[in-house]
Amino acid sequence: MNIPQDSIHYRKQIQNMTLLFEVSQLLDKSMDLKEVITPILQTISDSTSFDTIVLTLIDENTGEITVESSLGIPEKATKQAVYKLGEGITGKVVESGEPIMIPHINKNNDYMDKMDQVGRKKEDRSYICVPVKQGVKCLGTLGAGRIFTDNSDLDDDLRILTIIASLIARAAELRKRASEEKRLLTLENNRLQQQLKEKFRPDNMIGNSQNMQEVFSLINQVTKSDATVLIRGESGTGKELVAHAIHYNSLRATKPFIRVNCAALPESVIESELFGHEKGSFTGAVATRKGRFEMADGGTIFLDEIGELSQMTQIKLLRVLQEREIERVGSMNTIKINVRVITATNRNLEEEIKKGTFREDLYYRLNVFPIHLPPLRQRQTDILLLADYFVEKYGSKNGKNIKRISSTAIDLFQSYHWPGNVRELENVIERAALLSTDDVIHAYHLPPSLQSAESSDTSLHSTLEEALESLERELIKDALKSARGNRASAARSLGISERIMGLRVEKYGIQCEKYKNR
Repeated sequence: MNIPQDSIHYRKQIQNMTLLFEVSQLLDKSMDLKEVITPILQTISDSTSFDTIVLTLIDENTGEITVESSLGIPEKATKQAVYKLGEGITGKVVESGEPIMIPHINKNNDYMDKMDQVGRKKEDRSYICVPVKQGVKCLGTLGAGRIFTDNSDLDDDLRILTIIASLIARAAELRKRASEEKRLLTLENNRLQQQLKEKFRPDNMIGNSQNMQEVFSLINQVTKSDATVLIRGESGTGKELVAHAIHYNSLRATKPFIRVNCAALPESVIESELFGHEKGSFTGAVATRKGRFEMADGGTIFLDEIGELSQMTQIKLLRVLQEREIERVGSMNTIKINVRVITATNRNLEEEIKKGTFREDLYYRLNVFPIHLPPLRQRQTDILLLADYFVEKYGSKNGKNIKRISSTAIDLFQSYHWPGNVRELENVIERAALLSTDDVIHAYHLPPSLQSAESSDTSLHSTLEEALESLERELIKDALKSARGNRASAARSLGISERIMGLRVEKYGIQCEKYKNR
């Protein structure tokens, strides 16, 4: 039965259109080209008579052309197949950017079958290789082989492979562009995050550690509000600096910042200091005086060491926080105040509540927005930053040009536990800057508490046994001295028998008689 040529041609067109549609659908499935290439090659094979299909890509760094994906060829063969520019059909297509069609590969000298397979050497096979191009730039090739039928079929195959290669190149270009945009967005995001970190970091505080970045972020979040802040942390961690940072970055920055050290004020005057007094309200009140809360009106009051307040003062402070009004000592009139309250403590307020020394209701009023400052021992990466800052500060203050900190001193800084935190570090640097005579801070400029056995040359020069014997000798001598040379009494005080005492006295050559009259 003879089928009309136009009917065959029509069916071929429908088949090719279907193939292109399926390839397009596959390319849309994933942004990762590697995930869809193998299914695309399989689709080409299913829709055509090609039994071997190879996609190659050129390495921009080495210039080598290697197999990215293949169908109908053993993996071992594809791994070994590497082409140079201009080498074989693949290399020539990449070099020229033009397709090559070979009806009979066994008659073509340029064809280098680096992936030759047993059983196909004697077949009359055709091979088509088209470039995968982005504009004028060749990325690689799409090659396909099959048994020869006729040249007209090869022309159709060339056209369809060229279109598919163009689709792959276009998809690769879009993915490359998306990848580049993602990379640029990542860089921009990192840059903005770094800018935000710098923005979050107050001018009066130093630190790049993760712990301090979290503190800076909290400060940034609370500055524009009027929320009550409770700053917690050990002594010397910089709680007042945080209070300063919050106030001077807030909308109240141009208004007063009043600091009150609750621990430094005697119980007899603290109420007057906080709330003020009227003239004649008590002995010595010769004039009406504003309290700290009135002085801070419109601004911020910072109550340091809040855990030191007495129960009576806590009750009055609670009313101020609740009602936002005060009464001066000796007055019945209330005064409305607009004050932001920031408090700080190094005490464990939860434990103080259990003991009954701190009011629970006041605690919840103060603990609206807590900020915990980490101790310096948990900020190892900030120690040298702080040290450099204090070196510059106190070097300039004392007319010295301190140029560096010695390596030994740095090691001591990093290994010390800093119980006094940043305040202790500042004092250590100030002392060292004063002692320095050669523009360098050395280990021997640091106080004894920072010294190690190596830096102070006080390493143990005896064995453990020798050290124990020395201690035992001293204890026996002290016991004999207290017992005025009486061995029995000395033995009882040490919890040993008289026999052991006699053996130890003999071992160490101790003369008991010389302790009798002491």
